[in-house]
Amino acid sequence: MANNSCLVIVSLIGVLLFTNNVASSTDVVSTICPKTSNPPFCSSVLKSAGTTDLKGLAVYTLNFAHTNARKSLTLASSLAKTTLNPQLKQRYSSCAESYDEAIGDIENAQKDLVLGDFNGVNIVTSGAMTGIDDCQDKLAQPQRIRRCF
Repeated sequence: MANNSCLVIVSLIGVLLFTNNVASSTDVVSTICPKTSNPPFCSSVLKSAGTTDLKGLAVYTLNFAHTNARKSLTLASSLAKTTLNPQLKQRYSSCAESYDEAIGDIENAQKDLVLGDFNGVNIVTSGAMTGIDDCQDKLAQPQRIRRCF
């Protein structure tokens, strides 16, 4: 929630699945990362995966996305419970729901990947990205200030 790393990670899955085989680790990073919204972050994630195999990178990236989405869900839920501001409470609760759905989508993507259903992976990761995007949009909206005259 604090940054858009989950969104970048999930969007990376789509790029990974539709990239032709590349020869080396450097080729993987130089081919895939410029197509993402945050190339330096992409590079960092892919280099930490320890593999250049595209399916292995997809598995690693989905696991990484799942972990980060869970952390974001925990944070959103905690903020929703502790804030006294009703507008923020609603936004955080909505984000918690969005991240909960995104986690389900990521888990479905993991299952689809095992089955070799790359189209299914693409569809459900798109759903996860939409939910994460919705949360970020809600948090970016300015709060309405109530005035009593």
